[in-house]
Amino acid sequence: MISSFLNVGSQVVVLFILIGVGVVLTKLKILSQSGVSSITNLILYVVSPCLIINAFLREYDSAMMKSLLTALIASIGIMTLSVVIAKLLFGKVDENRGVILKFAVVFSNCGFMSIPLQQALLGDEGVFYGAVFLAVFNFFMWSYGLITMSGEKKPKMMIKALVNPGIIGTIIGVVLFAFSIRPPQVVTSAVDYLASMNTALPMIVIGYYLATSNLKRAFSSVLSYIAMALRLVVIPLLTMIVLFLLKVDKVLLCAIVISVSSPVATFTTMFSAKYGRDTELSVGIVAATALLSMITIPLVVGLTQYITM
Repeated sequence: MISSFLNVGSQVVVLFILIGVGVVLTKLKILSQSGVSSITNLILYVVSPCLIINAFLREYDSAMMKSLLTALIASIGIMTLSVVIAKLLFGKVDENRGVILKFAVVFSNCGFMSIPLQQALLGDEGVFYGAVFLAVFNFFMWSYGLITMSGEKKPKMMIKALVNPGIIGTIIGVVLFAFSIRPPQVVTSAVDYLASMNTALPMIVIGYYLATSNLKRAFSSVLSYIAMALRLVVIPLLTMIVLFLLKVDKVLLCAIVISVSSPVATFTTMFSAKYGRDTELSVGIVAATALLSMITIPLVVGLTQYITM
């Protein structure tokens, strides 16, 4: 059991070293807000889709396709449950704070932090299942998340929910996998090089937000503690228990738990700033959960690996 914790912990430490690089670059004023925005767009529109496509570049396997559908159903169920829990607990909190707390409970940093950890612990198969969760995450974020943050309900928001880099990358990947299509070597090599950037760049972005955050705001109320506990511990453990009882594939189970165990999504701050919400609170919660996840991820994911041995 201890070896499971240590294995996960060592991988998390590597990620936090990269986060530390982002902190140092920010303190030295080498990294700026405009630079981070550009890096974030690079990750969202190029690196992350390439990583997803790269994970699907494999021969068609009917068993894996069945597991992919299981991952899709599980991901939708987890996200829906998270939305319900967030609404029940924070639905009556004043709007500017309430939307941040609800967003924090529902949306993990599954694109920036989970995918690198899935790659390190589970290899391409882990990313394969993680990509499914990421696609569902993107749909919820660009629909429920955007509507929650903006307070508006417009048809174009639903279009954004369906047409975004994560879902487009997943669709391309599924088509390549389902029909066993293998692009030319020069193309796959380029995709692989771009995909390999997904470990360092997201961590550096998180480091920037950590260096510029006010952690006191994250620990300023009981509601913040509840939101962080739900995101880092309660929802991941519920996910682990339910999927374990349903006897899903162990790699799939671990991949989904990693996705759900990640700290609060950096999009919380991005959307908060864009729509005039409590940005200081969002930055504090994103940074605080990033730090706390150094402890919670090894514990939750290590326990998951142990029970599936």
